[in-house]
Amino acid sequence: MSLRTLVNDKPVWDAFIEELDQRIAIQHKSMESLGDRDEIYRHQGAIRALRLLKYLRDEVNGSN
Repeated sequence: MSLRTLVNDKPVWDAFIEELDQRIAIQHKSMESLGDRDEIYRHQGAIRALRLLKYLRDEVNGSN
């Protein structure tokens, strides 16, 4: 499957976005119990990376 197929197939794309949202929620929940600053920064980085994947459709289709 190519990236263009992934981002332009609405049911697949919606499922992908839902998975990203679930993973972001997991990272947020995990952050609530952290006390170590470095671990918090790692979780913030993971959340940022997951959020950037939400813009994959725009990147692939050239909508920048």
